[in-house]
Amino acid sequence: MKRNFILLFMLLAGVIFGALLASITADIPFLSWLSFGDSVGIATGDPMILDLSVLKLAFGFELKVNIAQIICVILSIFAYKSLIQRL
Repeated sequence: MKRNFILLFMLLAGVIFGALLASITADIPFLSWLSFGDSVGIATGDPMILDLSVLKLAFGFELKVNIAQIICVILSIFAYKSLIQRL
């Protein structure tokens, strides 16, 4: 159970640090490629709506991924493997 929480923490830290890194390097010309990415899913600004006349449901899920996040998640997985070997 402890290892699962460590893995979850490491992955979330990789995603957050990657997003921060992408936003910082977006204006630097030779590092702007780190912020290249796209979003996948049903846009939250224009959700899919199910109208049942009594109940109206809105579905939306959007995942934004960029290169810096992918690199940071891969690095966090390697860091997790080396951390687990020490425990």
